[in-house]
Amino acid sequence: MIFDAHHYWIRNAHVPASLVVNGNKWATRKPPTDHLLHVDLEIVEGVISAILAAGTYQNYVYPSIDLQGGMIWACFADLHTHLDKGHIWNRAPNPDGTFESALNTVRVDAQKNWNPDDIYRRMEFGLKCSYAHGTKAIRTHLDSAGKLGEMSFEIFRALRDQWADRIILQAVCLVSLDYFLTPEGEKLADLVAESDGILGGVSFINPDIDQQIDRIFSMAKDRKLNLDFHVDENNDPDSNTLRRIAEAAIRHRYRNKTVCGHCCSLAVQDAAEAETTIALVKKAGIGVVSLPMCNLYLQDRTPNRTPRWRGVTLLHELKQAKVPVAIASDNCRDPFHAYGDHDALEVFSQSVKIAQLDRPFGDWANAITSTPADLMGLPNVGRIGVGLPADLVLFKARNYGELLSRSQHDRIVLRNGKAIDTTLPSYAELDDLAKP
Repeated sequence: MIFDAHHYWIRNAHVPASLVVNGNKWATRKPPTDHLLHVDLEIVEGVISAILAAGTYQNYVYPSIDLQGGMIWACFADLHTHLDKGHIWNRAPNPDGTFESALNTVRVDAQKNWNPDDIYRRMEFGLKCSYAHGTKAIRTHLDSAGKLGEMSFEIFRALRDQWADRIILQAVCLVSLDYFLTPEGEKLADLVAESDGILGGVSFINPDIDQQIDRIFSMAKDRKLNLDFHVDENNDPDSNTLRRIAEAAIRHRYRNKTVCGHCCSLAVQDAAEAETTIALVKKAGIGVVSLPMCNLYLQDRTPNRTPRWRGVTLLHELKQAKVPVAIASDNCRDPFHAYGDHDALEVFSQSVKIAQLDRPFGDWANAITSTPADLMGLPNVGRIGVGLPADLVLFKARNYGELLSRSQHDRIVLRNGKAIDTTLPSYAELDDLAKP
């Protein structure tokens, strides 16, 4: 196979222009329709060595493959996942699909079934799916209250080491913010620091919310940790913890990276309130990650009633304000989201339709590639450039219309220029885990 060669070309390909960095200048001129560049790529020893306008050479000295106009993307970065919860739906289904039931169902399942073998195997199953689909970097939130934190972070560290040559894995602790006002919260922050993790939690409106936010910022500064919050995952216009977090970041002069996920209530707030919050988020240097598939599933769900809104945050307005905006998988096959397969392309495809990220597509491809990679502190992930590893996803689809109309199950994933096995793990691998 050509992808086993040490030196080869991929010819006649379309690449999202916004993903190209360090390319030959004349190959990245103003792109045609849908901001796609028509290029030839040279791969030498697993590294991209040239990006040229398609057809620059009539004959190639080294082996080449004609992609016939197919698209090439950089490997994905999945900024917000819950690998520790994944794939428990068969034994712990959500009885009515609501957020409150999801919380309760997971809590009961964790008490009954979560042990090192159970968590390890489900997390690794998620990694196998992600890798096969073309993801290079993943950040997972880990439920961390009490002894569960120690167990989950130990499993995370083991998987991070075992998968280091395939996936860059990051972890965020997940507790409600009041936890950090307790001695157990101090211990958790130390555990996160010892694990090279990210400090995080769920922000709920309550009388002590500002004290809780100030506390976690102080802990993060003391330990030089990045922050990652679950924020305003509801349709209550009075839920404004995103604004409070932005104000705290400014107040604390916090300079490390901060990510806020969900931010759903921003979309149902008064326009002036939303604009004020977005301006503060921009000033604070906060990145926002939206989870369109999960929020579409959960938000505004009432039995026997059609949902009135889509659950997503103000993606377009945030992006127009130059706030870094990403999209991600969130939950897969658990009480918070019954479906999903850790496929970042599916996330992009569904997000385009849910949040209308087309007409034009512009640089929205970055929302699942380079933007989350930047928020994860990974400058060489999620982009295509001379001198970068040939970590690429090749599709037969020649444009966005074709890309988003089929599953692209026949994609080719290259890591360091070599094609990997994209066979997905069988669900049967988890059959022997605890049943209902």
